[in-house]
Amino acid sequence: MMRFFGMGKDSTVDVSPQSFGHSASASASVSSAPVMGPARPVRLLYCDEKGKFRMDPEAVAALQLVKEPIGVVSVCGRARQGKSFILNQVILFIFSVYLGWIFELCLGTYSTQIFSLAVLLSSMFIYNQMGGIDEAALDRLSLVTQMTKHIRVKAGGRTTSASELGQFSPIFLWLLRDFYLDLVEDNRKITPRDYLELALRPVQGSGKDIAAKNEIRDSIRALFPDRECFTLVRPLNNENDLQRLDQILLDKLRPEFRAGLDALTKFVFERTRPKQVGGTVLTGPVLIGITQSYLDALNNGAVPTISSSWQSVEEAECRRAYDSAVEIYMSTFDRTKPPEEVALREAHEEAIQRALAAYNASAVGVGSMRKKYEELLQKFFRKAFEDYKGNAFMEADMRCSNAIESMGKRLRAACHASDASIDNVVKVLDALLSEYEASCHGPGKWQKLAVFLQQSMEGPVLDLTKRLIDQIGSEKSSLILKRRSIEDKMKLLSKQLEDSEKYKSEYLKRYDDAINDKKKLADEYANRMNNLQADYSSLKERCSSLMKAVDSAKQETLDWRRKYDQVLSKQKAKEDQATSEIEVLKSRSTAAEARLAAAKEQAESAQEEAEEWKRKYDFAVREAKAALEKAAIVQERSSKETQLREDTLREEFSHTLADKEEEIKEKSAKIEHAEQSLTTLKLELKAAEAKIKSYDTEVSSLKVEIRELIDKVEKTNAKALSFEREAKILEQEKTHLEQKYSSEFKRFAEVEERCRSAEKEAKKATELADRARAEAVAAQKEKSEIQRMAMERLAQIERAERQIENLERQKTDLEDELHRIRLSEIDAVSKVSLLEARVEEREKEIESLLKTNNDQRSSTVKVLQDLLDSERVAHADANKRAEVLSLQLQAAQAKLDSLQQELTSVHLNETALDSKLRTASHGKRLRADDVEMGVGSVQDIDMSDRILRANKKSRSTTSPVLFSQSGDGGSVFKGGDDNQNPQNSQEDYTKFTVQKLKQELTKHNFGAELLALRNPNKKEILALYEKCVLQKS
Repeated sequence: MMRFFGMGKDSTVDVSPQSFGHSASASASVSSAPVMGPARPVRLLYCDEKGKFRMDPEAVAALQLVKEPIGVVSVCGRARQGKSFILNQVILFIFSVYLGWIFELCLGTYSTQIFSLAVLLSSMFIYNQMGGIDEAALDRLSLVTQMTKHIRVKAGGRTTSASELGQFSPIFLWLLRDFYLDLVEDNRKITPRDYLELALRPVQGSGKDIAAKNEIRDSIRALFPDRECFTLVRPLNNENDLQRLDQILLDKLRPEFRAGLDALTKFVFERTRPKQVGGTVLTGPVLIGITQSYLDALNNGAVPTISSSWQSVEEAECRRAYDSAVEIYMSTFDRTKPPEEVALREAHEEAIQRALAAYNASAVGVGSMRKKYEELLQKFFRKAFEDYKGNAFMEADMRCSNAIESMGKRLRAACHASDASIDNVVKVLDALLSEYEASCHGPGKWQKLAVFLQQSMEGPVLDLTKRLIDQIGSEKSSLILKRRSIEDKMKLLSKQLEDSEKYKSEYLKRYDDAINDKKKLADEYANRMNNLQADYSSLKERCSSLMKAVDSAKQETLDWRRKYDQVLSKQKAKEDQATSEIEVLKSRSTAAEARLAAAKEQAESAQEEAEEWKRKYDFAVREAKAALEKAAIVQERSSKETQLREDTLREEFSHTLADKEEEIKEKSAKIEHAEQSLTTLKLELKAAEAKIKSYDTEVSSLKVEIRELIDKVEKTNAKALSFEREAKILEQEKTHLEQKYSSEFKRFAEVEERCRSAEKEAKKATELADRARAEAVAAQKEKSEIQRMAMERLAQIERAERQIENLERQKTDLEDELHRIRLSEIDAVSKVSLLEARVEEREKEIESLLKTNNDQRSSTVKVLQDLLDSERVAHADANKRAEVLSLQLQAAQAKLDSLQQELTSVHLNETALDSKLRTASHGKRLRADDVEMGVGSVQDIDMSDRILRANKKSRSTTSPVLFSQSGDGGSVFKGGDDNQNPQNSQEDYTKFTVQKLKQELTKHNFGAELLALRNPNKKEILALYEKCVLQKS
């Protein structure tokens, strides 16, 4: 029994392929379709009762939705060796139900045929086997040697070799299950791939047996050039668990088996590529087409040919792409475009591009078939465009002529109006032309417009111009008189202009004298402003030096604040760490309590599950009894109804046959009478022949309808076979078949009515001998077809009897399932006992864990208390340091206040100087007095500078900065004039105190280097001062 592209139970024949499809993104292609509900397996191929291969409509519909590239993986092997389990694990549990469907007619050569189909349609072929590779395993693969007899690459009488088929074969993966051997060759480890290649090496020796063995090995190597081998250990050690492997979680399997399964899954998803034939990647519809072509060849008893099958698929897909491209062109062609050659050509090209894009996306192949349909498509585009263009131009011409007639009427009305003028007529004409240009299109648009303009210029426009010329002549004479009066006024205005120009020249001389006086005054004021600016810049430099001193003091305060913040942050971090450790201990205790509660709940749930298993078993027994009773009732009803139908059909057929024989006798008598009157009907033969042809077409249509009826009956039989397993659906099938038969009886009645009408026409044309003979022949054919239909009805009755036999078999299957349910109940009871024992062990473990946790808690609490005491001591030390730093900050704040007072006094002096400068600039005195005033202002500035220096000296003697502690506990006086030489200051820097050196470094913007030294002594600070300030190397 073979299974192909479906997921199912293991069967009883050596080869049993299973497959699943996935797209290029390594996901299941069938699942990518928008199907609602949980994922489930879909059967692709099956054998009907006649032994013919068929495709399941459900799988075809699902694959039609997969427009992306699709890859196919097939799994085959001996029965009952876990192919379904492996396939479920490889596709990541997409199908979570127990899978199964069985063939019963695929024996003999079917094994080789389906093996050949699996190789042709797969991207990866997995051969599932228990144990290692030996001669028996290679003998089971002897189907490979027979494949060349059932497949051909090209059409012809020559058989195809395995090496020629190798270029179309998939990746071959030999999966060895329950593998227990050590992979060692010549005292060294080898890989599973090496093990496979060693097994496929030719056997040394001669004889028929060795030649047969080598033939199998050569065929495998030639047919599968890309091959790989994987080994899996036994998943479980318990035999009972192996029988229900699909029900066991992966976590309970052996780690070695899980690791090998993960490697296998990774290999399948990395190496499986979309299926290709002839350089073309297969999609879902293309896969359906090539599969159907292979099946047609097998069902007809022929050998599948890869090239001819692919050509038929190419033709079907190209035809479908051609139809879709035609629809897209007709739908996307923009018929709203104006009927202009350029616009229509653009719309035509755009529609062609979209249609060709759709064709290229759907068409398959690159050969002559694709070029043929491309040429047909181009011809269709040209014909459709020319037809539409001709109609559009004709309609546009009609619109242009109508528009020009209305334009002529409106133009004549504008020219004959009472207030008509050239401007008004031009406006009306522009409006008409704009309307015409916007509303009318076509190739003759401008030619008709030119004719219209020529006619309008020679007609109404010419009359209007003549009338306006007469009006302009009368207006010209009146304008000449007005011109003469205006010339007299211009002479008077010219005299007035001469007088005004003389007055203007005198005024300009006065204006130049005033400007010269103004420039002299401006130069004098500019000199005074320059002097004042120089004094202001000297004052500004002094102010900037004072501001730098203030900034250095602020920087020192910021440094102390940073140190204080760092100490506080370290203290907080330690406190947070202690609190977090306490919280971790609390969370551990709560987690242990939660585990206790969870263990108790698991024990309770296990007891509840055992009770539910008992309830399910009772319910299953009841359902099985009810199903058996319903099946018996349905069998009785169906047998009675089939007998009644058979009797009625036989009676109806006997009556119809007797009537037809009587009609034939009557027609033969009429034929004899018609032969006697042939001489009188020669003139009417031509009309009678036309009627004979129409009657023949009606008879052929009746034959086509009868054939369609036969096809529909076959389809209903196929659907009935797919729903055999479910006993409840038999009643629905019964009603469906009754409806089918009733509709067929109605059609027979319609056929009889048509026959009666044909007989009436035959009575009217009794004089035509040839027509009567044709009617007799048609009646005989209908009689034979009716007899054939009766035979088919008898065959359908026999199929119904087979369905009854299948129901009896399903009854036995249900009894087997009941037996399995009883065994599963016993397993459930054993599981419950095991769970109870595990719960007791867990409770004991939890108690021991709680004791150890309590001991750890007591020890950790003691450690934390010691840590808290040490942290409190450190916190007290940090508080003392903070108080010292706050005192230092207060001293720095006092310094800042004194500097602020100095700045305010400087600002007061500056405001006084500004007020003096303003009073000096606004005074109206002579130049000599102004010079004396400027000298006095400079003297005042010098006096103010001296006062400021005296104030600075007096303040410096009282400032605490100049009296600082030295390193040995004494004080050093740093008074003196501000104008000391820099050489003396550089020589005496070794006498500076530590505090003074720090101030100097911060003043020169080297505070960061000073902070980098942790707890420096005076030597280190002096070295830093020499390096940064004095720049000594």
